Amino acid sequence: MSDGHAANALAHQFEDLEQQHEAASLGMWIFLATEVMFFGGLFAGYTIYRNLYLPGFEAGSHMLNVTIGALNTAVLICSSLTMALAVRAAQMGKRNALVTFLILTIALGLAFIIIKLTLEWRHDYLEGLAPGVNFTFAGLNAKSLELFFCFYFLMTGVHAMHMVVGVGVLSVLLVQAGKGRFGPDRYNAVETAGLYWHFVDIIWIFLFPLLYLIGGRY
Repeated sequence: MSDGHAANALAHQFEDLEQQHEAASLGMWIFLATEVMFFGGLFAGYTIYRNLYLPGFEAGSHMLNVTIGALNTAVLICSSLTMALAVRAAQMGKRNALVTFLILTIALGLAFIIIKLTLEWRHDYLEGLAPGVNFTFAGLNAKSLELFFCFYFLMTGVHAMHMVVGVGVLSVLLVQAGKGRFGPDRYNAVETAGLYWHFVDIIWIFLFPLLYLIGGRY
């Protein structure tokens, strides 16, 4: 790395590239800590009400499509791999590889959102399982079942919003990568975006068993 390239990559408020990199990483980790507290509140509320109304929550869980949930889990795990490879490509200055892996990550993220929207939420709505919009179930444990779907749509909806934000961020990085903006001396943006993407994927890893795998399957 030449002194000229280092100077172009270094912001004026930092002494060197290492300090700049550490500041960017620290900033993202602090942001993710606030996200942990936000999702932690949702998980805590869900856990409390699940323990209070377990039969209704089990019934609601059994109405979800485990196969589609598992498919989306696999999609996100693959997206984490491509995101990690994108970060590595940026660190090594491999422009074409970076562009390719960013495109793959964006495509997998969009696939997750489309599957969730068209194969799950749309089906739940048509089945009358959308609280406050179209909830028509009147069987046993109807009230607790409705509460379960309140948490289901809230938690998966907030997660999907984070996915949309992530796809938007990666799309901006893709344009910049195509212009050759990233390399061994300038990859902080890709790395911090990768941290965010992995965090959102991890949230889903928790959501899948909490929502889809309550009780036994017969």
